[in-house]
Amino acid sequence: MFNLKRLRANFPRATKTLFALCCCLGMSVSVNAKQSEVPKSADDVTPILIGQEVPKITLTTPEGKSVSLSALLKEKPTLLIFYRGGWCPYCNLHLAELRKIEQPLKDMGFQIIAVSPDKPEDLTKTGEKQKLGYTLLSDSKAEGIKKLGLAFEVDQVTIKKYKTHNIDLEKSSGEDHHLLPVPAALLVDTNQIVTFSFISPNYKVRADNDVIMAAAKAQLKAKK
Repeated sequence: MFNLKRLRANFPRATKTLFALCCCLGMSVSVNAKQSEVPKSADDVTPILIGQEVPKITLTTPEGKSVSLSALLKEKPTLLIFYRGGWCPYCNLHLAELRKIEQPLKDMGFQIIAVSPDKPEDLTKTGEKQKLGYTLLSDSKAEGIKKLGLAFEVDQVTIKKYKTHNIDLEKSSGEDHHLLPVPAALLVDTNQIVTFSFISPNYKVRADNDVIMAAAKAQLKAKK
């Protein structure tokens, strides 16, 4: 089983110098948001670009109700997080870490929405376990992550390896697509335009809170 204490002690934080470059509005860390096929490796995803509009995506609430992501994004500037699932220790650490900037972002007018392939009914468990106050939504059919170019197909070797750790992707999503998102943090304005993007093919590396806050301030400053 995973050793959470070890993970917490070694949870990698990306260098501020590197990610500060991503804070500049209009800078892209990806090359192409449209792809005809889902890649077989996280290294080959071609995610949505900074400056592009988030496509129409329907997600599901923990209660099982369909919700338009576009409608939510129009309400407030948004920190949009994509994580692999409540079964992922690194994801749980990141979700918990985001609690530290939840109120500062809220004070700035932002909302946090975190999306995973988990079944809707499993989102509540994650929210309660991590004591999260922000919104969790389900993309169990992986339609959203495919449209955003974040999806990749997990190979059979990895699927079998996961099962030795009691991780069943089909059980988690309720689907047999075996698709996961690369961890991602996007800042999106009320026009649904991506202003900041951190995409990590390495699932152990996540966006640093300080970098997210700097990018959020930059987004608000650019709108004045």
